[in-house]
Amino acid sequence: MRIGIIGAGDIARGVARYALEQGHEVLLCNRSGPAKLAPIVAALGPGASGVSRAEAAAAPIVLLAVTWESVPDALTGLPAWNGRILIDATNPFLNPQHLNILDDLGGRMSSEIVAHLAPGARLVKAFNTMFASKLAQGPRPRAGTRRVLFVSGDDAAAKTTVTNLIESFGFAAVDLGDLKVGGRMQEAKTAPLAGPDFLLPD
Repeated sequence: MRIGIIGAGDIARGVARYALEQGHEVLLCNRSGPAKLAPIVAALGPGASGVSRAEAAAAPIVLLAVTWESVPDALTGLPAWNGRILIDATNPFLNPQHLNILDDLGGRMSSEIVAHLAPGARLVKAFNTMFASKLAQGPRPRAGTRRVLFVSGDDAAAKTTVTNLIESFGFAAVDLGDLKVGGRMQEAKTAPLAGPDFLLPD
């Protein structure tokens, strides 16, 4: 598959590595442009390339992994989504250096805001509950166990695609239901599922 990644931080690079190991093509972008991504692309190796934001967003599956303040700029001005899958890995931290300070969303969930900014996308919430350090350590911290990544979304087929992708990386994917219920369970700092290192037996 071709997987576009909007963002080039720790989560973005972690997902990119797992995708490349499975033979997928990864298209990364950031706000500084493809030239600035050259060292990251070189470190990731064959199958990775630095592209424009529009090119990354044109992939059949797109991972959004940027800071919360960057979400509007990352999603504004893109071509119509037309049913492509958007994986929302964002958390509404006002300052990524201080994870105890959340944006006031007025009662809305962060994925509701992301979905509003990407009309026509089939949004799946995933990769936002695990710290980047745990993601980098791999799916199997000890024999016979797998780390859990949670998914939620309103489109069953899109959720299945993302679930299969996560499982192919070696992680255990747990479906929390639709965005109204599952998305709230995944919200950073407001739900017990965000942060702990959950494991399931093989």
